[in-house]
Amino acid sequence: MTLPRRIRDVDLIVISGMSGAGRSEAARAFEDRGWFVIDNLPPALITKMLALAFSPGNDFKRIALVIDARGGTFFDEAAAALEKLRRDLSNFRLVFLDASDDSLVRRFDATRRKHPLALGDRVIVGIQRERDLMSRFRDGADLIIDTSDLTVRELRTKIAASFSEEPSVGSGLTVTVVSFGYKFGLPLDADIVLDCRFLPNPHWVEGLRELTGLDEPVRKYVLDQPQTTDFLKRTRDLFDVLLPGYQAEGRHYLTVAIGCTGGRHRSVVLAQELHDVIGDSGLNAQVIHRDVERAPVIQ
Repeated sequence: MTLPRRIRDVDLIVISGMSGAGRSEAARAFEDRGWFVIDNLPPALITKMLALAFSPGNDFKRIALVIDARGGTFFDEAAAALEKLRRDLSNFRLVFLDASDDSLVRRFDATRRKHPLALGDRVIVGIQRERDLMSRFRDGADLIIDTSDLTVRELRTKIAASFSEEPSVGSGLTVTVVSFGYKFGLPLDADIVLDCRFLPNPHWVEGLRELTGLDEPVRKYVLDQPQTTDFLKRTRDLFDVLLPGYQAEGRHYLTVAIGCTGGRHRSVVLAQELHDVIGDSGLNAQVIHRDVERAPVIQ
């Protein structure tokens, strides 16, 4: 079925991802922002649904569809349907919700739910099966959101920032800068990872350990290091090459992660600085401090 011309300009988001990673919360976040949300629609009906949504009396401008493992027998069909949507729609985006295996196991244990692909096996077996099935969607996603350490409120905030109703600045590329601690693992959704553990650590400076990179004394300590000045200059030069390249490739979203040992001091300061650098370049920018609220660790 060929899509009518007026449908081709609709904003269409497909929400997919791992079971337990927050698809339902993401769908509710879009619904609360005025999107028309349809959950678990069989792929064969996507084109028909779009035509129905634009039938007389219905004229939805923003639609979000949820595709998940409950339709496991339709994965090949779903992949083909998404490829067609990407060709036919100018404003199509695929959002993939992910989380670490440990986080997913804890969530299923807490809710006592059965994983849809676990069959008679353990939850972790179902998660591994689902990762294999969903890999093609993750690889083709415009935006990957790692919810391992996000609260529901933080997930909603990230969605709101990524899909603002305000007109996009510049090319529409949105860059999220995430500070994190290597002690707690790499962010699953990072496109670029920077390591600032080579800088002197405020953790060992009297009066700074209990503070964070959001506090001025820590910020001043980190920025006053000669290595920091050189690092920021070289990173700006790197971004001058990378960001236009991502724009030219038609990317809508980019996640830059910068880590230190615990994610409380150095990475927080530098994430704030990189956020400002990206914003000054005319791109949309947001910053998330994943581990700043975690208790100080032995470093």
